[in-house]
Amino acid sequence: MVTTRFARAITAAAVALATAFTVTTTPAHADPAAATTPVTTRQLPPPPPAATARTELAELVIEPPHSMAGYSRSRFPHWSSQGGRCDTREVVLARDGQDVRTDAECRAVSGTWWSPYDGKTLTSASQLDIDHMVPLAAAWRSGADTWTTDRRKAFANDLVHSQLIAVSASSNRAKGDQTPDSWRPSNTAYWCEYSRAWTDVKHVYGLSITEPEYAALDLMLGFC
Repeated sequence: MVTTRFARAITAAAVALATAFTVTTTPAHADPAAATTPVTTRQLPPPPPAATARTELAELVIEPPHSMAGYSRSRFPHWSSQGGRCDTREVVLARDGQDVRTDAECRAVSGTWWSPYDGKTLTSASQLDIDHMVPLAAAWRSGADTWTTDRRKAFANDLVHSQLIAVSASSNRAKGDQTPDSWRPSNTAYWCEYSRAWTDVKHVYGLSITEPEYAALDLMLGFC
């Protein structure tokens, strides 16, 4: 059941956070280049294999999008504190980068990131956005409009599933709140993982899809 899977996800979150990264903080006045140390990273939580994603896709409810009435990003409290001075954004930046160094405020001051949406290699955290694989507005249109604030918060800060990923700011802003029938990564080599992740997140949270969205996901899963 979806509710069971969601409950297990919340339980697993505490374990995931404990192993997500290790941050060595330094005094605020210290020279970041000299005093910070690399963050130990882990990989993006992998989505299920294509066969599982296809089964999940077949189980999703197909319906027209819900009204956007009442929507606001503030209805999804995001970038929550994850312990110490680190928030969800900083956790993802540390997790998805290589040789990431953080300051005393848990801000990534150096590192290298590869953006799978467009294949760009980036060397500054300011060049990156943390993308919600299923955007908040897209979730609202597919069922999150009926959720409690706590459930929306869990969705917006989900570090357990393939819901949060560091990508180039330009690709994230081009995507906006569009579903796969309207926007897909320019890097077609990522279509397989993207469609598996999107489908799984929708399945875990019991969100619906539209007919064009279903067709687009079915097409993208064909790249697996």
